[in-house]
Amino acid sequence: METQPTSLYERLGGIYSIATVVDDFIDRIMVDDRLNANPRVDDAHHRVLPPGFKYLVTEMVGEATGGPQRYTGRTMEDSHRDLRITANEWEAFMDDLNQTLDKFGVAEQERSELLAIVQSTRDAIVVPVS
Repeated sequence: METQPTSLYERLGGIYSIATVVDDFIDRIMVDDRLNANPRVDDAHHRVLPPGFKYLVTEMVGEATGGPQRYTGRTMEDSHRDLRITANEWEAFMDDLNQTLDKFGVAEQERSELLAIVQSTRDAIVVPVS
Protein backbone atom coordinates (compact mmCIF):
# COMPACT_ATOMS: atom_id res chain seq x y z
CA MET A 1 0.00 0.00 0.00
CA GLU A 2 1.42 3.36 -1.07
CA THR A 3 1.23 6.26 1.31
CA GLN A 4 -0.19 9.50 0.03
CA PRO A 5 2.58 12.14 -0.27
CA THR A 6 2.07 15.01 2.11
CA SER A 7 1.36 18.43 0.65
CA LEU A 8 3.94 21.18 0.66
CA TYR A 9 1.63 22.94 3.13
CA GLU A 10 1.96 20.03 5.58
CA ARG A 11 5.71 19.68 4.99
CA LEU A 12 6.16 23.38 5.75
CA GLY A 13 4.42 22.84 9.07
CA GLY A 14 0.97 24.24 8.31
CA ILE A 15 -0.42 27.72 8.70
CA TYR A 16 1.37 28.65 11.93
CA SER A 17 4.79 27.92 10.48
CA ILE A 18 3.87 29.61 7.20
CA ALA A 19 2.61 32.71 9.07
CA THR A 20 5.86 32.87 11.07
CA VAL A 21 7.96 32.79 7.91
CA VAL A 22 5.72 35.32 6.15
CA ASP A 23 5.95 37.63 9.18
CA ASP A 24 9.76 37.68 8.96
CA PHE A 25 9.75 37.99 5.17
CA ILE A 26 7.35 40.94 5.06
CA ASP A 27 9.30 42.72 7.81
CA ARG A 28 12.43 42.16 5.70
CA ILE A 29 11.03 43.49 2.40
CA MET A 30 9.36 46.51 4.00
CA VAL A 31 12.76 47.95 4.98
CA ASP A 32 14.87 46.71 2.05
CA ASP A 33 16.61 49.74 0.56
CA ARG A 34 16.96 47.90 -2.76
CA LEU A 35 13.16 47.73 -3.01
CA ASN A 36 12.40 51.09 -1.42
CA ALA A 37 14.70 52.87 -3.91
CA ASN A 38 11.66 52.55 -6.19
CA PRO A 39 9.51 55.47 -4.98
CA ARG A 40 6.30 53.64 -5.89
CA VAL A 41 7.28 50.62 -3.81
CA ASP A 42 8.43 52.84 -0.94
CA ASP A 43 5.09 54.65 -1.01
CA ALA A 44 3.18 51.36 -1.00
CA HIS A 45 5.28 50.12 1.92
CA HIS A 46 4.22 53.20 3.89
CA ARG A 47 0.59 53.10 2.78
CA VAL A 48 -0.18 49.42 3.35
CA LEU A 49 -0.39 48.30 6.97
CA PRO A 50 1.97 45.33 7.55
CA PRO A 51 -0.55 43.16 9.49
CA GLY A 52 -3.03 43.16 6.60
CA PHE A 53 -0.29 42.56 4.05
CA LYS A 54 1.06 39.67 6.12
CA TYR A 55 -2.43 38.20 6.39
CA LEU A 56 -2.98 38.21 2.63
CA VAL A 57 0.46 36.76 1.88
CA THR A 58 -0.09 34.04 4.50
CA GLU A 59 -3.46 33.27 2.92
CA MET A 60 -1.88 33.13 -0.53
CA VAL A 61 0.98 30.85 0.53
CA GLY A 62 -1.42 28.61 2.41
CA GLU A 63 -3.57 28.12 -0.66
CA ALA A 64 -0.66 27.81 -3.10
CA THR A 65 1.00 25.09 -1.01
CA GLY A 66 -2.11 22.94 -0.68
CA GLY A 67 -3.64 24.23 2.53
CA PRO A 68 -7.32 24.95 3.15
CA GLN A 69 -6.90 28.75 2.97
CA ARG A 70 -8.31 30.71 0.04
CA TYR A 71 -6.57 33.87 -1.13
CA THR A 72 -8.97 36.81 -0.99
CA GLY A 73 -6.71 39.60 -2.27
CA ARG A 74 -6.36 41.20 -5.67
CA THR A 75 -4.52 39.47 -8.50
CA MET A 76 -0.75 39.82 -8.60
CA GLU A 77 -1.03 41.89 -11.75
CA ASP A 78 -3.65 44.24 -10.29
CA SER A 79 -1.81 44.73 -7.01
CA HIS A 80 1.63 45.33 -8.58
CA ARG A 81 0.91 47.01 -11.94
CA ASP A 82 1.41 50.59 -10.71
CA LEU A 83 4.57 49.76 -8.76
CA ARG A 84 6.66 49.34 -11.96
CA ILE A 85 8.83 46.64 -10.36
CA THR A 86 12.04 45.93 -12.26
CA ALA A 87 13.89 42.66 -12.77
CA ASN A 88 16.58 43.85 -10.32
CA GLU A 89 13.95 44.61 -7.70
CA TRP A 90 12.48 41.14 -8.25
CA GLU A 91 15.93 39.64 -7.62
CA ALA A 92 16.23 41.65 -4.38
CA PHE A 93 12.78 40.37 -3.35
CA MET A 94 13.85 36.79 -4.06
CA ASP A 95 17.08 37.36 -2.13
CA ASP A 96 15.02 38.54 0.85
CA LEU A 97 12.87 35.43 0.56
CA ASN A 98 15.94 33.20 0.51
CA GLN A 99 17.35 34.99 3.56
CA THR A 100 14.11 34.29 5.42
CA LEU A 101 14.08 30.64 4.31
CA ASP A 102 17.70 30.35 5.49
CA LYS A 103 16.80 31.85 8.86
CA PHE A 104 14.14 29.19 9.42
CA GLY A 105 16.20 26.33 7.98
CA VAL A 106 13.64 25.40 5.30
CA ALA A 107 14.77 22.12 3.74
CA GLU A 108 15.98 22.09 0.12
CA GLN A 109 13.01 20.19 -1.33
CA GLU A 110 10.42 22.47 0.29
CA ARG A 111 12.48 25.57 -0.50
CA SER A 112 12.69 24.56 -4.15
CA GLU A 113 8.94 23.98 -4.40
CA LEU A 114 8.10 27.23 -2.62
CA LEU A 115 10.52 29.25 -4.75
CA ALA A 116 8.97 27.75 -7.90
CA ILE A 117 5.53 28.88 -6.71
CA VAL A 118 6.78 32.40 -6.04
CA GLN A 119 8.73 32.46 -9.32
CA SER A 120 5.52 31.58 -11.18
CA THR A 121 4.16 35.03 -10.25
CA ARG A 122 7.11 36.95 -11.71
CA ASP A 123 5.54 37.77 -15.09
CA ALA A 124 2.48 39.28 -13.40
CA ILE A 125 4.66 41.47 -11.15
CA VAL A 126 7.77 42.57 -13.07
CA VAL A 127 7.44 45.28 -15.71
CA PRO A 128 8.82 44.09 -19.04
CA VAL A 129 11.80 46.04 -20.36
CA SER A 130 10.75 48.16 -23.31
